[in-house]
Amino acid sequence: MTPAGNNDVPVGPDGRRETATERLDRNWNEILQELRVTQTGIQILTGFLLTVPFSARFEDLDANHRTIYLGLVILAATTTALLVAPVSLHRQLFRRRAKSALVTAADRLMRVGLVFLALTVSGVVLLVFDVVVDLPFAIAAAGAILTLLVLAWFVLPIAMGRRPREDAPVR
Repeated sequence: MTPAGNNDVPVGPDGRRETATERLDRNWNEILQELRVTQTGIQILTGFLLTVPFSARFEDLDANHRTIYLGLVILAATTTALLVAPVSLHRQLFRRRAKSALVTAADRLMRVGLVFLALTVSGVVLLVFDVVVDLPFAIAAAGAILTLLVLAWFVLPIAMGRRPREDAPVR
């Protein structure tokens, strides 16, 4: 294996000197770090949602609130499935020389998982605000949170990716 600092390895489009295998390993490690953050969040949120029916106030929810709640449980379970899927893929593809396919699939699963996570979080805000305050305020709060998540998680990274990189090496 060629060390990342070896001058025999050409500089890649991101300014790094690394082999294709080293790049895949680095990308996989970055995905694992991101998975640790997102999986913890969705697992806590899903756990919270799963305990709600066992609380005393659950019986006070009307049919609309229960429908929203059940939709949120499905969203949270789907999000969990999408964000845990890369781990399962890794187990199945381990030592099969499929790192490129693994990194690509994990990236796609995580992107879709983040969409579902944004929907789940804003849906929880909708339900809580509707129970505590009222529906118009709940819609406004959920819409504001969804807008914030879309801007922070999707629009900002796209905008930053289009700007010239300050850390790009001069050639």
